[in-house]
Amino acid sequence: MQYSRKIGLLILVLFTTSIAFGQKEALKVVVNNLAFYKQKNDLAFLARAKKSADSLIVTRSDSSDIEKNVYRLIVNSSIVYTDSLNKLNQPEDFLDKTAALFDKLSDKQKAFKYQSELDYARRSISNAYIRRGFQLTHNGDFGKANTNFQQAKKYSPDFKPINSYIAFTSSKQGNLQDAARYYGNLIKTDSTKIEYLQAAALVYKSMGDTAKALQVLKKGRKLLPNDKQLLQDEANIYNNKRDYKALEPLLGELLDNNSNNADVTFVAANCYDHLNNYDKAESLYLRTIELNGSAYEPVLNLGLLYFKRSALKGNDNGRNITNAILWLEKANEMAPRDKKCLELLQIAYTKTGNQNQLRRVTDRLEEFTN
Repeated sequence: MQYSRKIGLLILVLFTTSIAFGQKEALKVVVNNLAFYKQKNDLAFLARAKKSADSLIVTRSDSSDIEKNVYRLIVNSSIVYTDSLNKLNQPEDFLDKTAALFDKLSDKQKAFKYQSELDYARRSISNAYIRRGFQLTHNGDFGKANTNFQQAKKYSPDFKPINSYIAFTSSKQGNLQDAARYYGNLIKTDSTKIEYLQAAALVYKSMGDTAKALQVLKKGRKLLPNDKQLLQDEANIYNNKRDYKALEPLLGELLDNNSNNADVTFVAANCYDHLNNYDKAESLYLRTIELNGSAYEPVLNLGLLYFKRSALKGNDNGRNITNAILWLEKANEMAPRDKKCLELLQIAYTKTGNQNQLRRVTDRLEEFTN
């Protein structure tokens, strides 16, 4: 899966929850500044809210006051989510400290009284880690990006796209087992995305597990039977494995989807050739050459196809060997130093008894030997 798509952050509306605290005098300044920020979208009010919230924590008793600390958490988590450019000049570990404060408050017995506030902070922290992960990914620091995505997953374990971020950064680091595990979790359901299936198959292929890659692609094609890329990926695996019997049933749809694609047409021609279906192979080799006249392999293969046909009983009459020589000579013009082509021409001219051409080809082969 190349990482070029723009993946949206978790949708989060700031301050959608009502603040559940009693309006104690010491906390009113914090609340008022949060309200002003909501109205005017000016970071200066968040800065004032933070200053006021921090001033509430002075004594050891203050540090254990869950209400005051939840206010502080609301302010800090709002900053880590909103101030993506760090205009308020918070320290580098501000996000991590905010997350640690959330963890501390979540473990307290009275935390259930502030569930909506904690949920808001949790979503803000998760978003901030995701955003930082994207930035690090863009900069090519996949190790740190992965760490941040792991942190985001800790606070939003049910947000499945995070698995794809972790899988991607794991694969970029070469941690294919981890990538496969996370992609595996993403493709378990029938509502999975095609990019997850493609990425999972690619990871399995990179691991050398083509059987698992095929399993994923077949599942994808069952869910998305009209998807051209999944079909192409499955066909590529069979072609690379030279499993032409498995490839053959895919060729009709593959050619329909790629009627003007020389590479796909050549793959189909080569498949039929290996299955001894020479008529289809011949037609598709000619079509490939028509689509891409500079390609060497279809010209050579077509010459070889006619050469093989000339050896079949009752199927020669001189026409096939003549065609074989015609296309092999064309291939030789395209790649004069291809020894295989010259050897085929040597056999063909021996068969036809053309001594002049045989001598010419033999001399060329001897040049390579010497």
